[in-house]
Amino acid sequence: MSKSLISLAVAAALLSGCSLIPDYKQPAAPVAAQYPQGPAYAPADAAQVAAAEQGWREFFRDPALQRLIEMSLQNNRDLRVAALNVDAYAAQFRIQRADLLPAISADAAGTRQRTPADLSTSGRSGISSSYSATLGISAYELDLFGRIRSLSQQALESYLSTEEARRSTQISLVASVANAYLTWQADQALYQLTQDTLKTYEESLRLTTRSSEVGVASALDLSQARTAVEGARANLAQYQRQVAQDLNSLTVLVGASLPNDLAPGQPLDGDLLSEVPAGLPSDLLTRRPDILQAEHNLKAANANIGAARAAFFPSISLTASAGTASADLDGLFKGGSGRWIFSPAISLPIFNAGALQASLDYSKIQKDINVANYEKAIQTAFQEVSDGLSARKTYTDQLQAQRDLVKSSEDYYRLADRRYRIGVDSHLTLLDAQRSLFSAQQSLISDRLAQLTAEVNLYKALGGGWYERSGQANNAEPRPPQG
Repeated sequence: MSKSLISLAVAAALLSGCSLIPDYKQPAAPVAAQYPQGPAYAPADAAQVAAAEQGWREFFRDPALQRLIEMSLQNNRDLRVAALNVDAYAAQFRIQRADLLPAISADAAGTRQRTPADLSTSGRSGISSSYSATLGISAYELDLFGRIRSLSQQALESYLSTEEARRSTQISLVASVANAYLTWQADQALYQLTQDTLKTYEESLRLTTRSSEVGVASALDLSQARTAVEGARANLAQYQRQVAQDLNSLTVLVGASLPNDLAPGQPLDGDLLSEVPAGLPSDLLTRRPDILQAEHNLKAANANIGAARAAFFPSISLTASAGTASADLDGLFKGGSGRWIFSPAISLPIFNAGALQASLDYSKIQKDINVANYEKAIQTAFQEVSDGLSARKTYTDQLQAQRDLVKSSEDYYRLADRRYRIGVDSHLTLLDAQRSLFSAQQSLISDRLAQLTAEVNLYKALGGGWYERSGQANNAEPRPPQG
């Protein structure tokens, strides 16, 4: 008997290392080894700090924006939900991992029972007692074919996936707060520009009205001047509404009301952002959290295949307990009161109408789906970075051209105003110069906002926004939950 138990224990120990999980091989990245080259792209510059490791405090140089990002990381509800999801999956992993070890429980019970005379074998009523105390395990499955370990590995990869999802949520939050703040600043600049332009239009209307009263300006000139004023007033109301709505959007992202002592924002044409290096497409595989999340989901699906395969093999479970039992409480721990039970059970699937094979097929299909999702995440990341790099070069050229256009429009307006005042040109020429200048100044602000937004999105696409300061990458990787 003892030799059989020893043999069974040795066999279980040997088989416990068996795993039916397929060997994992990282799919090849379906993108080029280099980012696109051409006239729309600037030459790549090497840098000491990768974009993903550049802290957001170093990238965003506006102190007011830094403070708002810090507040959002503390208060934003989406980020809070993402963190709670990580805790939830960590708990699920610990639950699944606990099945690898037997659950031991201690039980004590006592019973006193009166039996009536007509039910007693002796024909007399009586009172019987029984007491027991046991220590044992119940239905502990020997993981001979790795089913439980496969499920535990799947739970671990799911936990790591949610951790990467939390990182992705934070990176998106940092970029969203920055873009909302920059939009707010741009709309305030447009609002201020419209106010200044309206004053110019009103002054022009005043002069035209005076000229009309003395018969110098025509009724058409007066009507054109009034049209310009009313158009500027309509634009002013539009930008006033946009500034208020921008503030509301920013408040939701920050998760709290903006502080009253928030420092004034730096002007849009200031040095708001630092330049980030692009690196190589292969860097995205190890630095972008959404790609890492997709790969952990793929590994989880791969582990599920091992669990589905193990379901085809016998399942062995053990139930055992040892303790004492006695009819008297004071005799519970006396000699001769000991008792034990050992109840192994084996379950072998014979016929299940193809359910096990369908389960295995389903797990393989799920793996193929996750492979496609992983490859799609890489392609999306490659496109976002490529778009950001092209925007960097082309917006630089566009902004310079727009600044030159604003300067030319200012010269045109000064000449038209001087010539109108001395009676050389008509009011229509002056009005055209005013509108051209206003339109060019509006476009310059909009183009600057688009450039800044593109730089923020490039920083996000490269995986930046997870670290507060540079140099924190060595101790911030997700780890398996303890406990």
